[in-house]
Amino acid sequence: MQQTRYYGSLSLLLAGFLVLMIFVQPAASASKMPSFLLRDVVTGDKIDSKNFTGKTLLVTFFATWCPPCIQEIPDLIELQQKYEKKGFSVIALSVDESGPKTVKRLVEKRSINYPVLMADKSTARSFGGVVGIPTSFLINSNGTVVKKYPGYVPRMILERDIKKIIN
Repeated sequence: MQQTRYYGSLSLLLAGFLVLMIFVQPAASASKMPSFLLRDVVTGDKIDSKNFTGKTLLVTFFATWCPPCIQEIPDLIELQQKYEKKGFSVIALSVDESGPKTVKRLVEKRSINYPVLMADKSTARSFGGVVGIPTSFLINSNGTVVKKYPGYVPRMILERDIKKIIN
């Protein structure tokens, strides 16, 4: 009976630790944001990562078929509205294989107010490998990746972290 309680407590402790690791995972090492040149799904223009120099960024890899990715869109829209004037931007990088037309429909349907670009496999690799979506990276105004968020992250956590580093 005591052994069962011990393993139950140990399991609970381990589960709590894993949840903490998911929401408070710093970047593997303070690395610079990889450069990219990707197509905007709305305009078709190529967007250079240099366009975001000096901004605080939340770069998120997503797909239109991913429920948690869709769930976070309203929060990302609000964060973009609230902090854009302070030099912040969300940048969404779509990994959809169905192409930009599908992603453009989502952007228009949801009135997304931040850049949405079509990612390629090399972009995901250059960010250190994106093994699941959504995966987001918080980048300070010096271009350094300061935090990685695997999976859906509540707005409260994103906003707390953004406030810590925004100029």
